[in-house]
Amino acid sequence: MPFWQGKRVLITGHTGFKGAWLSHVLLSLGADVHGMALAAEDSLGIYKQTDLDALLSSSSLTDIRDRDATTRRIADVKPDILFHLAAQALVPDSYNDPSTCIETNVAGTAHVLDAARTCGADRIAVINVTSDKCYLNLEKGVPFREGDPLGGHDPYSASKASADIIGSSFRSSFGRAFQYDVANARAGNVIGGGDWAARRLVPDLVRAHMQSEQTVLRRPNAVRPWQHVLEPVWGYIALAEELWQNPSDAASDWNFGPDADDTRTVEEVAGLLLSRLGSTQGARVEAESFGEAEHLSLDVSKAKAKLNWRPVWSIETALEVTADWYAEVLRGADMTAVTQAQIQRYLSAPQANGVRIDP
Repeated sequence: MPFWQGKRVLITGHTGFKGAWLSHVLLSLGADVHGMALAAEDSLGIYKQTDLDALLSSSSLTDIRDRDATTRRIADVKPDILFHLAAQALVPDSYNDPSTCIETNVAGTAHVLDAARTCGADRIAVINVTSDKCYLNLEKGVPFREGDPLGGHDPYSASKASADIIGSSFRSSFGRAFQYDVANARAGNVIGGGDWAARRLVPDLVRAHMQSEQTVLRRPNAVRPWQHVLEPVWGYIALAEELWQNPSDAASDWNFGPDADDTRTVEEVAGLLLSRLGSTQGARVEAESFGEAEHLSLDVSKAKAKLNWRPVWSIETALEVTADWYAEVLRGADMTAVTQAQIQRYLSAPQANGVRIDP
């Protein structure tokens, strides 16, 4: 895409699951990509398995809780576009250590947005990535729209609602006076190759399969807006382009999630993936020790209408390519090539025609 050729982009959290996929997609579009994040925690993650550092223009180990280090890094890069994905991303960890979750997701977001505002770039567009869990969930079973109230009954959800509010406050407080535009992006549950986080459904399923063990399901009836990681990543990219070209319209809040018929229970997704992996061990249910919403779904009509974005892969295709990615790891394949091939498969689909693609 000509828009991205040579665009100077900084991604916070580029060593994470979603940040690494975003980095690869932007590189494939010709962007000048820079990263800042904590060190990748697991040597089996997509960041290390695809040797992403060698492909980036620069990367730095920067903790967004450190205001001075964050300010220096963003000033060094002076990006045209900043994708803020660095976060404490796991609900169980927010229960075990709520202070770190809040410091990272709330104070860290404020540090990033303030550093972007003052970095000296002639103009900057910021995609502030939060979560579908930012909404005040009263378990009504209806999809959340962008104007619905925010809130959180657990530390993680509260931190994401706060990060979202901070993004909106920076947008309204500084905005065009500084050639500084902020959009909040809220996505559903993502799956895909290269995620090895603990106590997350797909990595847990893959690990159990690799070890010929039975999978543990903690909330089998919980409903989530499952989508392949490339779906929200492409949404963020479409939003960034629109924010750059039409800031008065795009500097707002946006949902990215699957179509309604791909909002499935944990048990349904587990069964589909185990079948694709060829697992014969099955799954057992164990009670969860912490509270979490039972039902989450998103209304994505705004992104469809205004960004020409829509889900491309059905849940079945998403699980197929996810299982294939992990299978290639076990075969010792070149995972950079595998990742790039999956990106090209996604980008070659007729995304804008409104038809889900199942190649």
